[in-house]
Amino acid sequence: MQFQATFDYRCPFARNAHEAILSGLAEGKPWDVTFRPFSLDQAHVEDGEPDVWDRPEGERGSGVLALQWGVTVRDHFPDAFSDFHRALFAARHDEGRRIDDEAVLRDVASAAGLDPHEAANAVRTTDALEVVAREHTEGVERWGVWGVPTFIEGDRAVFMRFMERGNVADLDRALALLEFENLNEFKHTRLPR
Repeated sequence: MQFQATFDYRCPFARNAHEAILSGLAEGKPWDVTFRPFSLDQAHVEDGEPDVWDRPEGERGSGVLALQWGVTVRDHFPDAFSDFHRALFAARHDEGRRIDDEAVLRDVASAAGLDPHEAANAVRTTDALEVVAREHTEGVERWGVWGVPTFIEGDRAVFMRFMERGNVADLDRALALLEFENLNEFKHTRLPR
């Protein structure tokens, strides 16, 4: 199965889904996954305000720098991406670290087996911000993406919010519904907890 999955490292539901994707891939699931950045900072820009990528560094919001690091590792250090991706979600959600702090991003890169100086240099010298902007914008314009995690297969895009971390069985069940176009919305009014 070939699909794309959007992410913003600040979203706990994206973390839940992406941990399931990474675990499924590690288990050998026959998935061809494209990890696509989606900026929650950009999604909350008011009409008439400049896009986050058109703002000076430091004024782009708290998630854009982490997305730049994510796409840089994905595109330039693909062997480390799974470890980096999982570790960056953990830094934000398990450890409560500020993922808009380059020192934190360097720590995460190091923990994923990357040279943090080489990774930081790649973020600065590549078109990482342009990649984030382009992929985010394409997601919005082509598939109507408005949040994370959104799963994209062909021309279909479905927002899915998983309540449990890393549950591969739940992800398998949900992916089977991607092609079921006669169901537009299925949402529990309450979750017993």
